Amino acid sequence: MKKKLFNKYVIPAVGVATFVFIFYFYPAYSQNQDIQVPPPPFSEGIFPCSECHAEMKTNPRRRELVEAHDDIVFTHDAANRWCLDCHDAKNRDMLHLADGRLVDFKESYILCGQCHGLKLRDWKNGVHGRRTGFWNGPKQYLLCAHCHNPHSPKFKKLKPEPPPLKPGSLK
Repeated sequence: MKKKLFNKYVIPAVGVATFVFIFYFYPAYSQNQDIQVPPPPFSEGIFPCSECHAEMKTNPRRRELVEAHDDIVFTHDAANRWCLDCHDAKNRDMLHLADGRLVDFKESYILCGQCHGLKLRDWKNGVHGRRTGFWNGPKQYLLCAHCHNPHSPKFKKLKPEPPPLKPGSLK
């Protein structure tokens, strides 16, 4: 009888407590963690966006861009996404989350993490992406956009290198 109660109540309680500790109290998972990143990799002359967009009327209609930004190839869930799903229509120098909160481009990982939560978790823990610094001290991360084009994030296919030569075949 005691074993049944133990299995029914104690083991699940320990599991929940472990989950709560890992995801809410462990610093690597903390939402308030101070994450240091270098500036985002903007194209030359593209930022701040408000320099061009300040006087423009916002056109929220999905369309092919022809006057400006026509070099952007948008394949990031293109059937369901559009520029203004991430870029803020009112403050062009900011991004916005699904709930409307504004985020700086230096915090774009928060925006990416809305859809790519497991990658965000791995990125914060140094498993995905690149992180430098100390195990138990300050760290610097690269933003998602340092490796992935946010408009077309899949890596282009690489041509494979030839296999290595066998040691005896060198002349």
